[in-house]
Amino acid sequence: MICVSIGRGRHRHIIAEHKHLATNGVTLVELRLDYIQGEVQIKRLLKDRPCPAILTCRRKRDGGRWEHSEDARLRLLRTAIVEGADYVDLEDDVAGNVPLYGATKRIISHHDLNKTPADLTLLHKRLASLNADVVKIATMANHPIDNLRMLEMVHASRVPTVGICMGDIGVPTRILGGRAGSPFTFATFNDDRALAPGQIGWRQMQDVYHYDSIGRSTRIYGVVADPVAHSLSPVVHNAALAAAGIDAVYVPFRVPAEQLDEFLSGAPRWPLSGLSVTIPHKEAVLRHCQQQDDLVRSIGAANTLSFGPEGISAFNSDAGAAVESLTAALVDNDQPASAPDGIGVKNALVLGAGGAARALAFGLRRQHVDVTIASRTLERAKKIAAEVGCKAVDWQARYRHPYECIVNATPVGMHPNVDETPYDKEHLRPYMAVFDTVYNPENTLLVKEARTIGCRIVTGVEMFVRQAAIQFRIWHGVEPDQRVMREALKRATASAKAPD
Repeated sequence: MICVSIGRGRHRHIIAEHKHLATNGVTLVELRLDYIQGEVQIKRLLKDRPCPAILTCRRKRDGGRWEHSEDARLRLLRTAIVEGADYVDLEDDVAGNVPLYGATKRIISHHDLNKTPADLTLLHKRLASLNADVVKIATMANHPIDNLRMLEMVHASRVPTVGICMGDIGVPTRILGGRAGSPFTFATFNDDRALAPGQIGWRQMQDVYHYDSIGRSTRIYGVVADPVAHSLSPVVHNAALAAAGIDAVYVPFRVPAEQLDEFLSGAPRWPLSGLSVTIPHKEAVLRHCQQQDDLVRSIGAANTLSFGPEGISAFNSDAGAAVESLTAALVDNDQPASAPDGIGVKNALVLGAGGAARALAFGLRRQHVDVTIASRTLERAKKIAAEVGCKAVDWQARYRHPYECIVNATPVGMHPNVDETPYDKEHLRPYMAVFDTVYNPENTLLVKEARTIGCRIVTGVEMFVRQAAIQFRIWHGVEPDQRVMREALKRATASAKAPD
């Protein structure tokens, strides 16, 4: 069950949002009294409420906004109980000062905005002893393993327990709490108005993660990156999973580079079934893999991990997706292949020297394309060129020679820097194929300008969907509905509208 937190300054706004949520199927809300400006009117908030409510008045030290005296706060909580609130949230240090009364259930909570305590079991035991109907522990995650410890504590609890790790690293606990046995999790009414660090909007919890469908047998997949909040992989994969009727969920895992080894060592404890891998982990994950496909061995980087009885297997779907996307664009434009076994272009300029650039260069070379790499860091470009068997040039020299294909494998043009381009319009020519791996937005400045010139276009959406489809086949052994994946991605990036 998803409990939606409502924090508004006016009573009428709280009541309106409460009614809206109940109309849309939400069965539990949290009313944050500490957000209300002026005198709090408990009776007004509870009268004719459309679904059960938790009444919470959080102090600043616990992450709330209460600015008045502690005595006034405790009177407010006692009043909520007398007025028949369904639940009242009481911090562990004040629970003894608010007596049991009536049918109101007591949530005994503990908040730590700095860390996740080492002994969660001992903390839980103390909270459960305070006449708790529900125990709630919310702590800051500083390590991915904090999530595991929290979920394992929830699973072992006999008293109904909500265990949440806050912050970007702690997001998995919000999505997987029900799988561990939590009676509910917390979400915010609006994605842009989180009431706690790492909180997810209720629509996203419902429509992307399908929270209420996650059970003990649900398999866990995800994307591992740092940062990870911007990733739209969960949108694409969860849409495909729902369309295919597969009991699995795809979760964002923020894992700093120095914590990757411990995270992967703990994979069986989740348990993890598969991971997408992106910056900065594509090379580092290989030291944990027992099997690697040919592309991974050639490229030296993986973007896909599959977990099985024989260990971790590594794959790279970027190269194949890039070739598929470019080939489809050229065929659609009735361009015949210019060389035996080719894809319709003889030479290509790859902009960038990261993991994506390396994979793209390898993929193009396998299709007999003469590749040149340009990067602001020439040494990195030279290193990839030596590995791939192609040329490297300085960033300033990228315009000196004509190319049939321009590939942007840099983040230039990505949201929010949408007014930037890695290749100036004056150097574009109608005969060129322009391939931009940036997918948010789909219509980058490079894509817009190339379209006005008359270039053949491959957008990041096409490559992103194709590489995700390859991952889906690796993990689930079935073909995903790429139309569903594409539409989900375009909705998420607001790029379903016609090109500018």
